[in-house]
Amino acid sequence: MTPRILVADPLAEDGIKRLKQVGLVDVKLKLSEDELVQDIGEYDALVVRSETKVTARVIEAAKRLKVIGRAGVGIDNIDVATATKKGIMVVNAPSGNIIAAAEHTIALMLALARRIPQADLSVRRGEWTRSKFQGSEIRDKTLGIIGLGNIGVEVAKRAKGLDMKVIAYDPIIPQDRAEQYGVKLVDLNELLSLSDFVTLHVPLTDSTRNLIGRAELNLMKPSAVLINCARGGVLDEQALYEALKDGKIAGAALDVFASEPPINSPLLELDNVVLTPHIGGSTKEAQISVAYEVADEIAAVLSGGFARHVINAPSIPPEDLPIYGPYIELTKKLAKLFTQLRRQRVKQIQLTYKGAISERDTAPITAAALEEIISSFSEEKVNHINARYVAAKHGITIAERRIPSTGNDTVIIEVKEDGHAMTIEGSVTENGIRLTAIDSFRFDLVPSGRFLISRHLDRPGIIGKVGTLLGANNINIASMQVGRDVPRGRAMMILSVDEEVPPEILNELSQIEGIGNMSFVEL
Repeated sequence: MTPRILVADPLAEDGIKRLKQVGLVDVKLKLSEDELVQDIGEYDALVVRSETKVTARVIEAAKRLKVIGRAGVGIDNIDVATATKKGIMVVNAPSGNIIAAAEHTIALMLALARRIPQADLSVRRGEWTRSKFQGSEIRDKTLGIIGLGNIGVEVAKRAKGLDMKVIAYDPIIPQDRAEQYGVKLVDLNELLSLSDFVTLHVPLTDSTRNLIGRAELNLMKPSAVLINCARGGVLDEQALYEALKDGKIAGAALDVFASEPPINSPLLELDNVVLTPHIGGSTKEAQISVAYEVADEIAAVLSGGFARHVINAPSIPPEDLPIYGPYIELTKKLAKLFTQLRRQRVKQIQLTYKGAISERDTAPITAAALEEIISSFSEEKVNHINARYVAAKHGITIAERRIPSTGNDTVIIEVKEDGHAMTIEGSVTENGIRLTAIDSFRFDLVPSGRFLISRHLDRPGIIGKVGTLLGANNINIASMQVGRDVPRGRAMMILSVDEEVPPEILNELSQIEGIGNMSFVEL
């Protein structure tokens, strides 16, 4: 079935053309929540900007939705938690409007420093009061950047070009990265007290909501100004109004607001504030860039590929796909083998990574294993997006271990069930992927095809009886491997067979004296 894609906010034509390469595209703008709830059940993908609110109610009504794409950076208009629970991927376009947002920040800073909007309005009124609009130079002033991510870095580069001193606060960015751009990292209070200009470039999260409030504004210089081109919720607008009105800071410039548009906001009354209608990323170049970027992400998801900018699931950069591919294939095979051998309720899943792969981000590999295992018993739709959520819902704990070592890279899946545990091990070698162990029994085989796997006593004649019974039923054995703990102890046999083994024959095999368990699996 050809995927259907709903574009709910304006999107540049380049993005629409890209989407049409993978599906049928409907553009429906300014939909109310009720209208979106009514329509969304017919679509496999939804594309929005900042205007459309993708609420829990909308997501719950989505029966086919696989991916929500945000043409831009911020995703606070999307209920990501609900999307994750339903296994719906959320992607964005974080790099398309970086330059536009950085340039708008600099433009607002200059507009504040030279009082350009106020001067323009005065001239339009027929006034010519030059002395009233004496500004200040930004050269040698200190710019404090809160959030040294992609946009913050671009702002820093431009500010350095204007001969400004740049400091930054970012609890995640290491000092050596900041130093690459001539930026000194400081704590938040120090930044606020030292800066002549403060600009915000952080996402809106629980930890950043009202990051700048009354206490923080009181730390700023009376001559300082504040710029917000990030998200409205990171700034307490009532506290800002009071600080501006009381002269605790000199001015502010806002492109974003807690409620958009900011109808009845007291900030509209002040003449030391510059306000723009959320246009930081609104350049012709940026609109084309984010449209194509988000369309490319949507196309990757709908075609079964890997998206680069995933908000709610592990992602793999395209350039790393050749590296990760064999490990994901191996891990899915090992997990699928477990699902066909398991008997009890799963309580814990642990993945151990040995070798060079342990030095990489293994989240995408773990996600592949969880998807395979949990979908085998859960009635919910399970994929790599919501696998951890569904696991927690079932009371399953997830653990990872990393063991640097030489030799072949190894993945071990250990699953604990009620009264039982199973360990399955495999390796990625120069010759491909291999199954190397089930519990304590060692093997070396390609995990692909049809197999009979037995647990039995290591006694003469048992293997012969299995072969005889299979031969009598015209089931051909392609290969055989046997692992055992000690001579005449416990053993495990893996027979590669050319034909499917019906349940009635499997039952006959299980009745052979000495056979403890016999399973037919397909990988």
